[in-house]
Amino acid sequence: MTATTLTTGPRATAPVPAAARPGVGDTFALVGRSLRHSTRQLDTVLISVLLPVMLLLMFVYVFGGAIDSTGRYVDFVVPGIILLTSGYGAAGTAVDVATDATGGIVDRFRSMPIRPTGVLTGHVAASLAKNAISTALVIGVALLVGFRGDASAGAWVAALGLVALWVLALTWVAVAIGLVASGPEAASGFTFAILFLPYVSSAFVAPATMPAVLETIAGYNPVTPVTDTVRGLLLGMPVSTGTWVAALAWCVGILVVGRAAAALLFRRAT
Repeated sequence: MTATTLTTGPRATAPVPAAARPGVGDTFALVGRSLRHSTRQLDTVLISVLLPVMLLLMFVYVFGGAIDSTGRYVDFVVPGIILLTSGYGAAGTAVDVATDATGGIVDRFRSMPIRPTGVLTGHVAASLAKNAISTALVIGVALLVGFRGDASAGAWVAALGLVALWVLALTWVAVAIGLVASGPEAASGFTFAILFLPYVSSAFVAPATMPAVLETIAGYNPVTPVTDTVRGLLLGMPVSTGTWVAALAWCVGILVVGRAAAALLFRRAT
């Protein structure tokens, strides 16, 4: 018989296949999942896409004459409707996240070799895509009903960039709401505050026309500096340094808080 010599040493480990490592591909797959779910929810699509257009037409043709007799109320209200659109998109995201969080699908994802927070990133990316469609539709209809901004190409890019930052910030807040809510219905109720914010701001009327208490609230409302900055950029009006700095500060601050809260709640929930 031939003797076999056994040697001891560090045990070799088989390399983990690339397909089993969490990475960008997993996140893209979850983004695609969220987008597919959005297209299958007809009621959500109608609310987040068509309702802002209906509100634009209502404010222009029903209230516009009483608010501004010159007929140019459409120029004033379009930036406010754009900001209102982001609120409806965020409300839908909160409901979707709550559905996943309470339906057990998040636990199933965590048992797979994928990036744990990819499911949240998927919801955020899908929300940005839906809001981009809604915003484009609102702007298109606004141009048809008489909106005539005097903005340069650079001003349009700056305005849309600020809107995108605002949408991203609200979406992460909505994700946190969806994680803390007991179910989709509760998440929908919690987002009422987000939907209500534009109404007590400079989105639809000048705060100076409001009662003193509401004027004060509008002055501290984050929607006010964001709307004023977007309005100034789109209409070719000067925007004070304090206004656009406040707009950026609110957007970044809400984004940081919302993202941190969502990450913390996700770890606690799973």
